[in-house]
Amino acid sequence: INARTKEEAAPQTFRAGAGAVILDSDGRVLALERRDNRNSWQMPQGGLQPGEEPAEAAQREITEETGIKCHMQPLAALDHPLLYELPARHRSAKTGRGQVQYWFVFRFPGRDEDITLGDKKEFRDWKWMPMHELVSTVVPFKRAVYQELARWLDRLQIPLAK
Repeated sequence: INARTKEEAAPQTFRAGAGAVILDSDGRVLALERRDNRNSWQMPQGGLQPGEEPAEAAQREITEETGIKCHMQPLAALDHPLLYELPARHRSAKTGRGQVQYWFVFRFPGRDEDITLGDKKEFRDWKWMPMHELVSTVVPFKRAVYQELARWLDRLQIPLAK
């Protein structure tokens, strides 16, 4: 039997996470441009902290990554988690092999000035964009998740920007 240390085993695990689809009044989604990958856009998302529920994590990630401070009630929650696997070069003890994410839809009730990119650690810019555009600009390893989210939004019949 080949014994492994905890550090060696960690990259084989999938981290539990949560994500937020934030819609404006025109049905566009809030997209954040990654600081480390120009022209790569995504929605707020991140790992669950110990003892944290997925809806709480989504709200925390919204605040941390966008600066939006108002609490938003989810319009809907996806009934099953979605998974993405990181390329080997992006894996670490913290990230593991990828994430298994719970997703929520929110309607943004504020003003654009309320979006300040929070801690500015991960993202350089933000904009509202149609979901189909976001699907085409997300990093390839997350694209299947975003395609499934787009199908889910269609099923919810929430009016979206074209």
